[in-house]
Amino acid sequence: MPPPAGRSAMMDKLLEVKDLCMHFPDGYKGIINRKKQFIYAVDGISFSIDKGETLGLVGESGCGKSTVVRALAQLYTPTSGEVYLNGKSLIGMKKQELLEARRNMQIVFQNPYASLNPRMTTGDIIAEPLRIYKKLGLLEISVEEIGLRVEKLMDLVGLLKFYKNRYPHEFSGGQRQRIGIARSLALNPQLILADEPVSALDVSIQSQILNLFKDIQKEFNLSYLFIAHDLAVIEYISDRIAVMYLGKIVEVSSYKDLYKNPLHPYTQALLSSAPIPDPKIEAARKRIILKGDVPSPNIQRPGCYFYDRCPCKMDKCKTSQPQLVPAAGSEDRIVACFAVKNQ
Repeated sequence: MPPPAGRSAMMDKLLEVKDLCMHFPDGYKGIINRKKQFIYAVDGISFSIDKGETLGLVGESGCGKSTVVRALAQLYTPTSGEVYLNGKSLIGMKKQELLEARRNMQIVFQNPYASLNPRMTTGDIIAEPLRIYKKLGLLEISVEEIGLRVEKLMDLVGLLKFYKNRYPHEFSGGQRQRIGIARSLALNPQLILADEPVSALDVSIQSQILNLFKDIQKEFNLSYLFIAHDLAVIEYISDRIAVMYLGKIVEVSSYKDLYKNPLHPYTQALLSSAPIPDPKIEAARKRIILKGDVPSPNIQRPGCYFYDRCPCKMDKCKTSQPQLVPAAGSEDRIVACFAVKNQ
């Protein structure tokens, strides 16, 4: 997919994804002519992230957001497509090369209760990436320097260094996520893949963690791929937003343009489902109620994946798949919808 018109060629791309697919085997169909089935979790998506930028990825449950994160980090081997980090392809890299590349790309997981080893102390959890890379000969660092680095990271994320001998069960959910963030920063990465890092936290704690993400981004010029269900969270943290539906990206836009004037029918329905904290506006506005269920991810369709539920569908939507193209009258927005293109 070509970059959207109007985006400066001088901007440094840190991550570039082209036609990424992640299909999972799902048994066989049929009795006589048995045909292998797949779950098309991610089905040909393309996007890029610039240095220092936050790209928000939003969509309903099951659309493939978390699968994207794992495919980017090569925790899953993509079915097809390309993933470039600093201009180097991660697909097919040898183990040693991949380990070196992963220093620049770390993950903050969704569940701070499950992502930390309950048998390890806080200090050991944060120091683990440093010790692994030291053991593999990929990092020159002394034991004393590791200890100092751990204490510095704990201070950075708002944890007292005296807590380094405590275990995860001794912390609250927000503190555990701070430990996970500190661990992700241990190797000085350039890109953080944040897989719904605040969804398991109380609302009051969510704001603290989001502000922490913003603070460390400014300090280290980090880039984020930030996944969330909460549309208010995505609006607050993101520079650009990619909207995903059933394994495909349907719209990419700046957060201001997207929330002011969503173009794709699915984006419009998604934003209309978010409550507005003004009782008069909330009572007066009309919500878009999508009819029907989300189609099965086991079937690849010749046409638009949103066809069955779309209020703006046309005949050709059933047989032709819309591609992401620049929206009319906007150089920095791309959308996959024939109805928008014809407006």
